[in-house]
Amino acid sequence: MKDLLRNAAFLLALFVVSCTQPVQFKVLQFNIWQEGTVVKDGYEAIVEEIIRTDADFITLSEVRNYKDTRFCDRIVQSLKEKGKIYYSFYSYDSGILSKYPIEDSVTVFPEKDDHGSIYKAVADMNGQKVAVYTAHLDYRNCALYLPRGYSGTTWDKLDSVVTDLDTILADNMASQRDDAIRLFVKDAQQEIERGSIVLLGGDFNEPSHLDWTEATKDLFDHQGLVIPWTVTSLLEEGGYVDAYRELYPNPVSHPGFTFPADCPHVDIKKLAWSPDADDRDRIDFVFYQPFAGLKLKDMQILGPKGSVVYGKREEEQTQDPFLLPLNVWPTDHKALLATFELQQ
Repeated sequence: MKDLLRNAAFLLALFVVSCTQPVQFKVLQFNIWQEGTVVKDGYEAIVEEIIRTDADFITLSEVRNYKDTRFCDRIVQSLKEKGKIYYSFYSYDSGILSKYPIEDSVTVFPEKDDHGSIYKAVADMNGQKVAVYTAHLDYRNCALYLPRGYSGTTWDKLDSVVTDLDTILADNMASQRDDAIRLFVKDAQQEIERGSIVLLGGDFNEPSHLDWTEATKDLFDHQGLVIPWTVTSLLEEGGYVDAYRELYPNPVSHPGFTFPADCPHVDIKKLAWSPDADDRDRIDFVFYQPFAGLKLKDMQILGPKGSVVYGKREEEQTQDPFLLPLNVWPTDHKALLATFELQQ
């Protein structure tokens, strides 16, 4: 009888331990530059990079559905042929892949006249609801170019750099990025109230207020400016955490530039939008809402170490953590890979 009770106690303890083991999952933010069509073998490189990261949730930017194809269906099939099962749904401009079954999908900010988009997928991750949002925000009125001496709408070179903060912020607000992110915050609040983990990945086409600071005002052609960029400020006000800056809060040692990346297989002219300036910025992000038992464990920049600076290819000498490409790099952005742990 004692042996039976001892065995039962052991099995119960084993069950309790197994139920409390943390679960790890990964989020990949990936601007795929027109579905990989700009770079030779770019589509195949996208597939291979997704496989090597083994990400659970993937937020895609620049989904175009070329030639009447459904890109997310196509890449799900390509991944399946290589033994990787993902779920998705029809979207345009941005997209989501999930290893977990998608229970619902919503268009939060519909693409119209190329002013950006936000979509949501709600997935069941072993009994825990996860609301994943993908954002590819308006690329017009890209005010980060004004201090660099270029228009952020036409990308024509200006007669001089713009350093008036009110002018820069007014141009920034003329975009639809803030409109889109406010709709995200409103929709995501409902998910928070439902007990969902909320994740946001995207190409914001706007820098972070955590990067244009006193410490960086005389670097990277910031022209002495400290700028409270709108989108990241709104997210911070909503309680969202910038995953990269959580682990690497110093924008000098870890600037985390994601654009313009040195895509070595294309002509430099396709990469340099403002060739007489240093327009490096962190415009691709992973954000999350704090959640009981959820912890960010790791953050990497997936892509080449090289960037484009003053119209030339230059390897970064920063302390940023890089996961270098397998072979062909398919995009002019660098991707982000975040690893989370959930104690259930």
